[in-house]
Amino acid sequence: MFKSLKKKLKSAISKVSKKVEESKPEESSEGLEKKEKSVEETKPEKPKEKKLKKDKPKQEKSKKAELIKEIDEIKDKEAEEPSEEKQPEKEKQTQPEKQIQKPAEKKEQQKKSVLKKLKSKLSYNISEKLFEQIFDELEIILLENNVALKVIDVIKKDLKKELVGKQIPRKKVELKIKKVLKNSIQNLFEAEDINILELTKQKKPLVVCFVGVNGSGKTTTLAKIASMLKQNNKKVIVAASDTFRAAAIQQVQEHTDKLGIKLIKHDYGADAAAVAYDAIKYAKSHDTDVVLIDTAGRLHSNKNLMQEIKKLKRVTNPDLTIFVGESITGNDCIEQARTFNQEIGIDAIILSKADIDEKGGAAISVSHITGKPIIFIGTGQEYKDLKEFNSELVVKSLGL
Repeated sequence: MFKSLKKKLKSAISKVSKKVEESKPEESSEGLEKKEKSVEETKPEKPKEKKLKKDKPKQEKSKKAELIKEIDEIKDKEAEEPSEEKQPEKEKQTQPEKQIQKPAEKKEQQKKSVLKKLKSKLSYNISEKLFEQIFDELEIILLENNVALKVIDVIKKDLKKELVGKQIPRKKVELKIKKVLKNSIQNLFEAEDINILELTKQKKPLVVCFVGVNGSGKTTTLAKIASMLKQNNKKVIVAASDTFRAAAIQQVQEHTDKLGIKLIKHDYGADAAAVAYDAIKYAKSHDTDVVLIDTAGRLHSNKNLMQEIKKLKRVTNPDLTIFVGESITGNDCIEQARTFNQEIGIDAIILSKADIDEKGGAAISVSHITGKPIIFIGTGQEYKDLKEFNSELVVKSLGL
């Protein structure tokens, strides 16, 4: 899972770390500050030199008069000042103390200076300019692997906050980048988790509606959920509300027959909402725990079919609406989930075919974009091939 992104991220992080370690000291924020200070200090010195040269002839003319004046002043001061022998005892006592303190202070300053230099050699302070250069490498890889732009901006912001202007040990740059990237990706999955089994204890029957585009694995995913619920001793029925697609009822019938689950169905072309309504009515009268509604796959851009599913939701008022999307479709999956959420409202996401997704962009992005949790990922064609989702699963798959 996510092999392509894992491989490319590993290579990019390694390159970026080497670039930081091999970069010149001037590129660090400390180096830039020192450079700026030295430029500022040198600028005012030049005009001073010119002034001194211009004032030289004037100084030579008055040199003799000034020297005579200075000699007279020195003679007067010598006459007024007491000799060293007549100095008070207190002053004599303090003089040696001052001489002892000065070398100690110098040693302390030298010690601090050495420690500061040692620290700067053993660690690195990444400048904003250098950060922008190294993030370009990561950004290209994330874009190539279908990570949404909005999500890339979040990752960039997190990395910048933790790397720019911070002292990072030179040999631990790679570890630091990995750690920050891991935390940033984990924080993308902040949406509150939903546990279907827990919900069955709170509501009876629990009504769950499955939506998504054509060919996303929606009906197979519904069958996997039905199998999981049955294994947990829950009584389940299925509503065949996909009355639009040819062979859709037959497909769901095959799954329910294998699982030994009751199917409520009408003829093709029947009102999808009416099928779902009859299934809920049947569940109430037969002590059923869960009703799973299979709907027709529809493109998010097809307004007529979107109106039909809105009607189904009004009639059935489902407790949970789950969007099923193909992980391998990347940005298309993200856009579909976003549109379904805007048009009809979704509560959770299941990503099918995650086991053959080399890139992982949909898994990283879709929850953050919609604000809804990913509750399961499909990892194969068998009923057992359904994994409960958690953020740790993603970061481990990415080698972080």
